Amino acid sequence: MIGSNAFNYINILDKAADASLKRNEVIVNNLANVDTPGYKRKDVQFEAYLMQELAGDNSLDKRVANARHDALDARVYTDYASLSYRLDGNNVNIDTESANLAQNQIRYYALLDSMTQEFNRLKAVLQKN
Repeated sequence: MIGSNAFNYINILDKAADASLKRNEVIVNNLANVDTPGYKRKDVQFEAYLMQELAGDNSLDKRVANARHDALDARVYTDYASLSYRLDGNNVNIDTESANLAQNQIRYYALLDSMTQEFNRLKAVLQKN
């Protein structure tokens, strides 16, 4: 995390990218355990924490500046809610996990692109001075 108000958006995007990386690891682990009897899929919760931190009536800039970065840590949880259609109790669906992996990779690259754009904006401002 960069300790300057100029980097508020970048810090939030960095937390989101970290969550996306963690989600990628979790999904790959789910796929690796697709044939493990009794295995319960895992997932990452981050977006709810982000929405909670950015909720409010004031401007987005103020909400981002006031966001507590320590509350934006991605948390891994075991998904017991998903139904298992298999007799061995495993609730991993390879098609769903593959789609989640593709979606997560797109999200990760979009976050990296957004961070690059933020750095380019800061660079452009600094070059004008």
